[in-house]
Amino acid sequence: MYDHNTSSILRVLQIVPGTSVDGPGLRTSVYLAGCTHRCPGCHNPASWDFNAGTPMSVDGIMSQIMAHGFNVTLTGGDPLQHRSVEALRRLVRAIRAEGLTIWCYTGHTYDELRAMPDIADIVDCFEAIVDGPYIAALRDPSLPFRGSSNQRILRPDGSEWHR
Repeated sequence: MYDHNTSSILRVLQIVPGTSVDGPGLRTSVYLAGCTHRCPGCHNPASWDFNAGTPMSVDGIMSQIMAHGFNVTLTGGDPLQHRSVEALRRLVRAIRAEGLTIWCYTGHTYDELRAMPDIADIVDCFEAIVDGPYIAALRDPSLPFRGSSNQRILRPDGSEWHR
């Protein structure tokens, strides 16, 4: 249906439909395995292991997303560090082809992302990017959709995201 290429495999820790903490409205959050940032105080250190989770095809992930029809959040781990950039690209394109928006949480800053040519086309598909590493000393539970005050919610063009 979406992509039957066997190289379109992503390592998925969890898919959570109907969450309201990873972006506006009800969303399906897809937690991908792997992160090199290893932020002290990370709420999900089990996500650091690139071999964790279950291998899933883009088709398999999309069937779970479409079963609920919510917009999507990619998180983890750091989705933009996933070992299969091509599988991630295929997933992002499939989500957008269904008319859904995508939020992405990454420990990279916006400037770092823009300096990574292999993911520029992926970043351009997001409605919003929550950028920057979690910094425990800057933890602020009053901030919507992020954990520390250094993290920003940006549009792909670098402007601030607003509801």
